[in-house]
Amino acid sequence: MVAVVAIVAATAVAFVVDLSPRVEGEFFFAEDDPQMAAARIVAEDFPAGSQIILRVADEVGDSVAYMDRVGALTRDLLAVPGIQGGFSVATEDAHRSPLFRRVLLTPDPNATNVVLLADGTEPGRLVPRVESVVDRHVDADLSIALSGVPVIVELIRRSLFRDLVVFSTAAALVFALLIGVVYRDPAIVVGTLTTCVLSVSATLLTVHGLGIGIGLLTANLVTIVFVLTLSHVVFMTGNWRARSAAFVAHPADDVRRATGVGAAVRDTWEGSFWSMATTLLGFASLLVASARPLRELGMAGIVGTVAALGAAYVAYPAFLGAWARPRPPVARPVGRTSPLQRLALPAAAVGVIVAAVGVPRLETDPGLLSYFEAGSPLERGLRLVDEDGGSSTLDIVVSDPMGRPVGDPVVYARLEALQTTLESDPSVGVVLSPTVLIDHARTIPLAGLLPVPMLLDLAASDRLDSVALGYVTRDRSRARFSLRMRESVGEPRSEVMARLRASVAEAGLEADVVAGLYDLQAQLGQLIASSLRIGIGGLLVLFLLVAAVVSRSAGLALLMWLCLGTIPVVILGAFGLAGVAMDIITSPASNIALAIGADSMIHLVVRMRRLRAAGAEAPWREAVAQIGGPVVGASAIIVAGFGIFALSAFPPTQRFGFAVIVGTIAAASMALLVLPRLACLRTPEPERLSAAS
Repeated sequence: MVAVVAIVAATAVAFVVDLSPRVEGEFFFAEDDPQMAAARIVAEDFPAGSQIILRVADEVGDSVAYMDRVGALTRDLLAVPGIQGGFSVATEDAHRSPLFRRVLLTPDPNATNVVLLADGTEPGRLVPRVESVVDRHVDADLSIALSGVPVIVELIRRSLFRDLVVFSTAAALVFALLIGVVYRDPAIVVGTLTTCVLSVSATLLTVHGLGIGIGLLTANLVTIVFVLTLSHVVFMTGNWRARSAAFVAHPADDVRRATGVGAAVRDTWEGSFWSMATTLLGFASLLVASARPLRELGMAGIVGTVAALGAAYVAYPAFLGAWARPRPPVARPVGRTSPLQRLALPAAAVGVIVAAVGVPRLETDPGLLSYFEAGSPLERGLRLVDEDGGSSTLDIVVSDPMGRPVGDPVVYARLEALQTTLESDPSVGVVLSPTVLIDHARTIPLAGLLPVPMLLDLAASDRLDSVALGYVTRDRSRARFSLRMRESVGEPRSEVMARLRASVAEAGLEADVVAGLYDLQAQLGQLIASSLRIGIGGLLVLFLLVAAVVSRSAGLALLMWLCLGTIPVVILGAFGLAGVAMDIITSPASNIALAIGADSMIHLVVRMRRLRAAGAEAPWREAVAQIGGPVVGASAIIVAGFGIFALSAFPPTQRFGFAVIVGTIAAASMALLVLPRLACLRTPEPERLSAAS
């Protein structure tokens, strides 16, 4: 019956839930996020659509044929639904016009740009249309690379969707294979997979009902819920095998089987409940984040945490009670502390200290190009566009402190000075502003004799397609500088932004609004750092309270807290030492590793407490002997499953898998080696041999 319900739920997900990740136009934030307020102001005051840039390179050096092919490409692109305008060297005199010289020509004399203006059509529909045209024109003589916000958004969406389908499925298959190797029981394998499918399906359907779609962070929701469910199942299976030893000789005794399953549920419930509570509260801490993707992950994580616990305790026991074959647990001797165990504390201390050195070096503001596999054709094309003139947009809206209009001679001279300063900045590529438009307008016969205010009126007229309205407000009180920032420079965005603001001030102007993808990425880096501090810090505080309840000892609770606190230090430090960026997609891995560590420690302490109450002489060593198998088994399964993510061609997915692997290994080590050793230093146990219960 449970299997049927799981199949029905999975079928409902396939027909009801759209698993294609939703990526916003400014893909790090939602339209209603406060970070988007500046972007909304710019869009209202300076109407201009997003751009798609095509870098078209001549591979044979035939300039005549090249111009003909660029002209044909441009005509076909302008006919694409969703493209409201555009220009290229086949439509504009780029050498004569200061405006088109900046946006169409590149440092490579054999390559020029085609610039398209999009009308707001969703990238998922628009970009494939553009790509279809490109595919018809590209060959060995003509290479074309695409960039622009719509293109980058669509490429990231495709990568997320591919990894969601391929690697989540592959990880589930690896989980199933290893569960079979560890337990050697088809019923346990089928039961585990059925339970995980049920919890994942329930989560996706509930999240869909709440109006939360699959996005940047929730793209890994399937794997997250799978792992959360797997943790409960592994510990319950370990307890069931221990309880089932009494009736191995009578496997057909249904009463005894039911009793064994019930006892295993009771043995596991306390640890599972408190593990669920800490994980749930950790996800709940994301609900106060100012970015909607983080809030959505928080809500989806809460749903997934509850669904994992519910499925594990409602569905999985049915498989244990009906089909699983009871086997006696492997006897693990409880003896003297080995030299290797004595080395656990100093080794762990050295490892944590080394990792702590890397934490301040952690990069939470990765470049846009880091979202694509280094050296791939796609990344190389984007990098070429970036090096030519920049790939990330930034808008700076300025005004005169005295309130004078843009056309005032003093103000206009300051705008010209700012244009020159910005163009000389190494992190800045193409810069468009009213001064560039005026220079372009002056190329019209006799227009050079007109004053600046009249030239602005000319640029705002239909004769020049009202281009000035994208750079000057109608009342001429504010001007917009449209920058394309170079992501390949690698300079911290915070330093670049501070320098650009200083340039505005040095020109005698005020920066009223700063917006665009580059600015949003800078804010995102701050949010990632903040969410790591708040999420991890909040989870550790909550865990301290839970540890006090579970351990019923202030001293032991503090030891548990210290051990758990090393897990994020190891993860973040490893990333910092390796020079690997912690992007928005990777950042939730620390919470998952903390949840895994909390599971192991809570189950271990609960078992130790019960053994001590039963009069065991060495409760810690006996608890490790009994819980160690499930902890090692679960950790091995998780490490192998997330190891599949290393095969992804999407770097954030690779980094996500790497972070979970590092955290899982650290969590298992802290639970089985460090915590018991620290506890025994406080309260020594007798060094004598005994049999594991």
